[in-house]
Amino acid sequence: MKAVQNSRQLPIFIPMKPVSRLLQTRPCPPLALALGLMLTIFSYSPAADRPNIVYIMADDLGWADVGYNGAEFYETPNIDRLRAAGMAFDSSYPGASNCMPSRSCIITGMYTPRTQMWTPGGKAKGSKKAMKFLVPRNADRKGDAEFPSKLALDPSVTSVAEVLGAAGYKTARFGKWHLGPDTQGFDVSDSNGLGGDPLKTHYGDVDVAETLTDAAVRFIEQSEESPFFLYLCHWDVHTPIRAREDVVAKYEKKLASKSWSRKWNTTYAAMVEAVDTSVGRVWAKLKEADVDENTLLIFTSDNGGYSGATFCEPLRGAKGAFYEGGIRVPTCMAWPKVIKPGTTCETPITGVDLMPSLAELAGARLPENQPVDGRSFVPLLRADVAQDLNDRAIFWHYPLYLTGALYNKVLPVYGTSRMFWRATPCSVIRKGDWKLIEFFEDDSVQLFNLRTDRSETKDLSKEETDRARSMLAELKQWQKDTKAVIPSSRNPDFDPN
Repeated sequence: MKAVQNSRQLPIFIPMKPVSRLLQTRPCPPLALALGLMLTIFSYSPAADRPNIVYIMADDLGWADVGYNGAEFYETPNIDRLRAAGMAFDSSYPGASNCMPSRSCIITGMYTPRTQMWTPGGKAKGSKKAMKFLVPRNADRKGDAEFPSKLALDPSVTSVAEVLGAAGYKTARFGKWHLGPDTQGFDVSDSNGLGGDPLKTHYGDVDVAETLTDAAVRFIEQSEESPFFLYLCHWDVHTPIRAREDVVAKYEKKLASKSWSRKWNTTYAAMVEAVDTSVGRVWAKLKEADVDENTLLIFTSDNGGYSGATFCEPLRGAKGAFYEGGIRVPTCMAWPKVIKPGTTCETPITGVDLMPSLAELAGARLPENQPVDGRSFVPLLRADVAQDLNDRAIFWHYPLYLTGALYNKVLPVYGTSRMFWRATPCSVIRKGDWKLIEFFEDDSVQLFNLRTDRSETKDLSKEETDRARSMLAELKQWQKDTKAVIPSSRNPDFDPN
């Protein structure tokens, strides 16, 4: 594939993954050893004061679930202090509205049409009869899986860990992975911090946030002699909603202490606290190790909040939807040498931006064997104007169906008032203050001005027809460029009534 190079970017290179992995796993004959040395010498350009990078990600934590975004009941003092010490990105987005595709964007720098990873399990979820189009659903009829829905990254894909590793960084991933059996070049890959199976899941483990943090702290202690990349991905606050009893009891007491605007989920609140405590411990270790001054510390979430456990207002929708409640996430970054405390960035950033951003910071080069769809957000950290980022468009694509839950639903046009879905096949573009959603069910669009209407209450597509037409044309060109699959075959069993 032809490489896509960003402005402000260093030259690109081919990371030669098969050779590097051979050198890691087998004794090195002289020729292989020489080749490995050449890769080490020529695969990166050293940069002065290259920072350590710590990336902490919660699972399903909503934009409104942190104190600095107005959380009423949940307590996030460490995340709030991190925000105060650095910069909040108020228009921060993952590359998808659910966990697996979101993570594929972060790790590869590519949008979902390129990885073809749409959803855990690989299948649409909900009543098959209510699906207008044939999509990957089950194997009972030829044609149901008329386009790919993959469950793993291809091992040939170059990851952000491999990009940084080639630049001399020590890399570790602790926690949720969700991208298949290939752990994509991390020096350490551990699902719960206890050294077990790196691919095992730990949903509902009330102690896993602590064991992951223990491992992260040890990694920082052992990495003081070289720059490092720590990718810490919590299992909390994903379902099942479980937490330590003593922390739940604290929030039960708090809930009973006065009248609240809502019936808050006390167990969910305890899970939020577990993530926040982890942020505080990692940050404290960076300071204790005297590396915090030269460490970029990032906190974020993989997608919007789960509507069965929390509330996403003032945003519309929740996890799984492509309204803001499903894709806008809390994100803050601190780096004392660079980021001015207490600042806010309104420029949209998205998951595919992580690879080019970290490559720029590390003096590393981006892979030539795959496109890189993102742009570096490093100028934003330095409060540069970065007009190229302000003017660019960002995208989402989802060709499946996802069943609705509670208030988090969309209404396809079936000539019926029944509500089925929180997501139907669609594509989305955001450019500047404007966001357009294209629904493939009925070839309709919705257009919102997010600066004046963050809650997406007013569709302006009929008033701003020229803008809607222009944004739709740009979206369709992106679909063509990325070979985005769009369902078109009618489901013969379609019967929404």
